[in-house]
Amino acid sequence: MFYMTAKTGSISKAAKELFTSQPAVSQSIKLLEQKLGGQLFFRTSRGVSLTAEGEIFFRYIEQGYQLIQTAEHKFQEMLQLMAGQIRIGAGDTLSKYYLLPYLGQFNKCHPQIHIHVTNQTTFEILDFLKAGRIDLGIINLPIEPDNTIEITETQQIQDCFVAGPKFKHLRIGEISLQELTKYPIMVLEKGGNSRAFLEKYWNAHGLVLQPEFELGTIDLLIHFAKTGLGISCVVKDFIGEELQNGELYEVKMKEPIPKRSIGLVVLRDVPLSTAARQFVTLLTGDGKASVKNGR
Repeated sequence: MFYMTAKTGSISKAAKELFTSQPAVSQSIKLLEQKLGGQLFFRTSRGVSLTAEGEIFFRYIEQGYQLIQTAEHKFQEMLQLMAGQIRIGAGDTLSKYYLLPYLGQFNKCHPQIHIHVTNQTTFEILDFLKAGRIDLGIINLPIEPDNTIEITETQQIQDCFVAGPKFKHLRIGEISLQELTKYPIMVLEKGGNSRAFLEKYWNAHGLVLQPEFELGTIDLLIHFAKTGLGISCVVKDFIGEELQNGELYEVKMKEPIPKRSIGLVVLRDVPLSTAARQFVTLLTGDGKASVKNGR
């Protein structure tokens, strides 16, 4: 009310701008003057003018008012997806084979939203999420129960063993895990959830995983298998083209590897920004995702 009165030079005009009454404006200014301990306006034939102290006070209030207007404008921009950012954590493999198409689609619809993707392991992503360094994470499930996060299963995936032309004879029939150990095994290096999942599968059949090669990415596992260096464990959903054109052959197991899921994780009871919520809707928009609380 002070700002609009000073700007218009009239209590009646200020009241009209603010859709209120003149007595309400006059009373508010009087209360403000009492709180400040000095006079802000004096009456003139045309309305009111600022005192010397009021002029100085107005200069600072004007800056603050403009900042408030800017804040409101930015807030509305974010609600309308005209501004904002999303911070996402995802592993290398999931970034390339799962997340990338969604990022492209979202960017096409909302080019003003800045997207930051951090590549880390599942366990590092969970730490980043809890530290507030990312808004959401895309991880390999399962993970240990955690009441501080909310998990949404977005897609099931199937791991499999594959070989290049050198070992293509293994594509016929099924072999046991014990028989597979006679060949050089290539898996992801330790530290990630995918490796931990595979070790559990190995242990469940009374064996200890002793790989010949431990590599950093699924792309390396694919290339090493094509070269004939051994049998790689990869996600079948991500190598459809290689299987179809005969660059890789699936080694079918008598003891099938259990299916697992890709998960979307966010902090429990912490609201997401409008942009982040929209991206989550894109990821889970097929209506097939299930939500779990980590307990």
